[in-house]
Amino acid sequence: MNINNIHNIYFLGIGGIGMSGLARYFKVLGKNVAGYDKTPSKITDGLREVGIAVYFEDELSKIPEAFKEVENTLVVYTPAVPKDNVQYQFFEASGIAIKKRAEVLGIITKDTFCYAVAGTHGKTTTSAILAHILKESGQDITAFLGGVSENFNSNFIIDGTDVSVVEADEFDRSFLSLSPDVACITSIDADHLDIYGEAAELERTFKEFTTKLKPGGKLIVRNGLSLQGLTYGIEDESDYCIRNIRIQNATYCFDMVTPKGEFFDVKFNKPGQHNLLNALAAFAMAVESGNPTSRLVEALSTFKGVERRFSYQIKSENLVYVDDYAHHPTEIEAVFQAVKEMYPNEETLVIFQPHLFSRTKDFADDFGRVLSKFSEVALLDIYPAREKPIDGVTSDWLLGKIANKNKKKITKEEIIGTVKASKAKVVLTLGAGDIGQEVANLKAALLV
Repeated sequence: MNINNIHNIYFLGIGGIGMSGLARYFKVLGKNVAGYDKTPSKITDGLREVGIAVYFEDELSKIPEAFKEVENTLVVYTPAVPKDNVQYQFFEASGIAIKKRAEVLGIITKDTFCYAVAGTHGKTTTSAILAHILKESGQDITAFLGGVSENFNSNFIIDGTDVSVVEADEFDRSFLSLSPDVACITSIDADHLDIYGEAAELERTFKEFTTKLKPGGKLIVRNGLSLQGLTYGIEDESDYCIRNIRIQNATYCFDMVTPKGEFFDVKFNKPGQHNLLNALAAFAMAVESGNPTSRLVEALSTFKGVERRFSYQIKSENLVYVDDYAHHPTEIEAVFQAVKEMYPNEETLVIFQPHLFSRTKDFADDFGRVLSKFSEVALLDIYPAREKPIDGVTSDWLLGKIANKNKKKITKEEIIGTVKASKAKVVLTLGAGDIGQEVANLKAALLV
């Protein structure tokens, strides 16, 4: 398909973080863009502000006539939109071209110099760091991010169309549509078992992703993964290695040993050694494509972060409130370690919203183990997303897996009261569902 010849592009699920970036991209290119989403949000408000029509009723009457032209229309959808969606069924029956977001992303980045960040954890932060340091080193890029970069206040950047930065999403095998010049794999922990069935199939698909590199392409991998490529790690024998970590005024200071030389007293502001690894991976990707190392090192110190990735909401002497997207046991473990590193002697309260019945079922014991490490635990109901309930899989069931006497199940309406009644100095809200919509209200209540 030659997208250059398509004028009308309609998005089903336009409010998704990845879909909205694509919608903005096509709007910048002068396409006629509109779409449907189930509910209004900050993202859909932003799309409307730049002139993209968004409809919230799944009705044929809401589809503008221009988007019913078979020869001149492309429909982009996300797998989160059910196949019984009325608009989806109309487009499918009408013969209008329909493609997944991943396919379209692959088409528009194929002829660019493409950086792709893959992995079950760390994709969004790593790609946001990469976009930031490339831009600071003088590259004109297009970046499609899975979160809102605090440096750009956006999930989408377009300064030029020759170089692209994308998240290579393993969900639904989406990343197999990409053909990167430089790729990174941060992790291959078992996840999305509702799609893959077993961890071995997930790992096999990651290995298949490495075959999608363009001829002469470079692969950067976290040390310890069973893949061949340039490695990165902390205090080991990786090709790119962080050593001599210090914490100065809540900021990391460290040295880097790389094939391009050693760098001393490098600074990075995001807590957690998982974030140090994300920064190192981004640095390695940028260096291996020939960018100036001195400017890249300097740019690491000015990375602000990504919304809902260890995002400080309150940081005072008496109270610290952190919000994070963590929804897998490994991610929650990383957040816990970051908190204990920065605030080693403080009590912690975590409010966690489990995401997906299948994920909760598959990793219940691991969730119980890691959540037990916090001083206090409050669980919200499971956020179903695209799934229907599974018998016996509930937050009350998960609560029984947590070996901590200071635990309870709460509703969203009880979040503020729960936090105010706690003596914990460090408060965290974690989850990939709609818990993020509670952050502003909680922050405001705590600042009163």
